Amino acid sequence: MNLEIHDLILGAVIALPVLFVVMALVVWKKPRRLKVDKYRVEWKELQSFCRDRTMWPKALVDADRLLDKALKRRKFRGKRMGERLVSAQRRLTNNDGVWAAHNLTKKVIDNPATRLSEAKVKAALVAYRQALIDIGALPDGQSRNS
Repeated sequence: MNLEIHDLILGAVIALPVLFVVMALVVWKKPRRLKVDKYRVEWKELQSFCRDRTMWPKALVDADRLLDKALKRRKFRGKRMGERLVSAQRRLTNNDGVWAAHNLTKKVIDNPATRLSEAKVKAALVAYRQALIDIGALPDGQSRNS
């Protein structure tokens, strides 16, 4: 009888830490919920830059950073944004558009004198916005002015 109790105690001592580690890994790997209101406010702020042509590069850079922040928060894998975009590509409805937007933003960062057309800036911001919707950072069905 003592041997059975001893075996139960030993089993519990071994099983509890293993169970704790497994639970911790599950919680650690689980994507975090995003604070949609916070992302909506940041999106509105960067949209205000679109009124002035000289601020278009800042709007692109801020949109790129906002998406990267959301990808990190949702725990998409990768050391750089490009790697995180690859991890997220199945979730993105306009993967090619997001890549074009990201590449345009990198071009603007590397060469601030890059000439931007209104059409390219709009397309990039639309792609960033859709990506934010796709990963849950912005609500679906948000009006275009929001």
